[in-house]
Amino acid sequence: MEDISVPGGVHGIGAGTDGGTDAGTDGRTDGGTRRRVVAASLVSSVGDGIYVPLTMLFVHSLTGLSLTSIGTGLTVAGLGALAFMPTAGILIDRYGGRRVLIGVLALRALGFAAYPFAGSYPAFLAIALVVAVGMWASSPSQHALIGDLARGSERDRLLAWDRSLRNAGMGCGSLAAAAMLAFNGTAGFIAAAEVLAAVFAVAALLVTRVPHTRNSDRAPNTRNGEGISRPREGYRQVLADRPYLLATTANFLIAFGYTAQAMALPVFLTRDVGLPDALAGAVFALNTVLVAVAGVPASRLTLRGRRTRAAALGAVVFALSFGAFAVLPGLTRGSGALVAVLMVAVLYTAGELIHSAPSQGLSVQAAPDHLRGRYLSVYQLSWSVCRTVAPMLLGFLLDAQPWHLWSVLALLVLSGAAILLWAERSLPEHAVRAVGGTGSGNGFSRTSGAAAGAGAAAVAGAAAVAGAAAVAGAAPGEAAA
Repeated sequence: MEDISVPGGVHGIGAGTDGGTDAGTDGRTDGGTRRRVVAASLVSSVGDGIYVPLTMLFVHSLTGLSLTSIGTGLTVAGLGALAFMPTAGILIDRYGGRRVLIGVLALRALGFAAYPFAGSYPAFLAIALVVAVGMWASSPSQHALIGDLARGSERDRLLAWDRSLRNAGMGCGSLAAAAMLAFNGTAGFIAAAEVLAAVFAVAALLVTRVPHTRNSDRAPNTRNGEGISRPREGYRQVLADRPYLLATTANFLIAFGYTAQAMALPVFLTRDVGLPDALAGAVFALNTVLVAVAGVPASRLTLRGRRTRAAALGAVVFALSFGAFAVLPGLTRGSGALVAVLMVAVLYTAGELIHSAPSQGLSVQAAPDHLRGRYLSVYQLSWSVCRTVAPMLLGFLLDAQPWHLWSVLALLVLSGAAILLWAERSLPEHAVRAVGGTGSGNGFSRTSGAAAGAGAAAVAGAAAVAGAAAVAGAAPGEAAA
């Protein structure tokens, strides 16, 4: 989140202490720093891509616990991680996003390294809690790091590349997960645990290569350009920031549109539309490829206008795709079903591409620099609470008629869009409107583009991962619960 109050623009890279850098005034970070930041995101997202589709199988094979016990334990761990989020925000504000991100990545590495030694249920709960805390705290600390390194349009660029390469990395990890399904044995999952530990350790090492940034704005801020210093108010200031809470509430409602893809869509496509399990995974693969390849170009277009209106438009497109999904069972069967499903999937992905960049930018740009960690931790709750309650809501709706599922989802995302438009009038102008160009510089575009293309190509070979995981009893996204 960005604080508008700081004169001098974005943080550049100069000489600093702790092997690091001070803030500059040109709004840009150097190419090497940007590449290290997104490389760490890419590497850690490969680990997420391996773990998320196979969570239940992974833990069951390593611990021998029943699936009911594992599901209960993961839910308890997820709730415990949610309770930790306010503390994560305080740590980010005190020590900076860079140090906290290194810590949570190291925490995840230790957690996965310890999984093969979880010989009892309490040990499993403790390790699951460590992994869940690391997972939930990664996003706000990563975005806080980007907020420390850049401002304005440069910050939007970094966020866009981070999001695009994360999708590419998730796809590569999913490809590895799909291959692991063919070697469903304890030894293979032990090796996977050690690989995951190494992946997150490498990601942590990459973040240590990012120069330390001293942010002079982590002091009383001058919000709305008034030039009036305010004392540090901690979470009291966050909870009193009604426009930001409205944006967070809107994202909570729209987040159900994202969770539906992993939690509800595979069941709907196989049960109600009649697609084979393997072909249902093509929707997941198509979405991942499109987001990885088109994420940055789409962000350039959506950030030319108001972030609030672009994000609301994305929610409207989500709703249109839900309406299209609702009518699929009665209109298509047989060979034409897959073509129709993929066409609607493209519409759904368009909604994601239109919504994701401006909404993410809004969350980072609208917060004071000195409380960025707390603000981002509160905003992260809109995702994590949604993912915690979504399985129950979506499961209930799946047991009803298919149109119930899509009608409720459309209502939720449209309500989120309306709240965003309502909040626009009271959000800071700098957070609503992107300032400056959105092109890439210093060779960053070429390097990251090659990585995104490689990740997308790998994803294309994993078209059946979602269906295969569903057959094995683990839907994509299950780890987020």
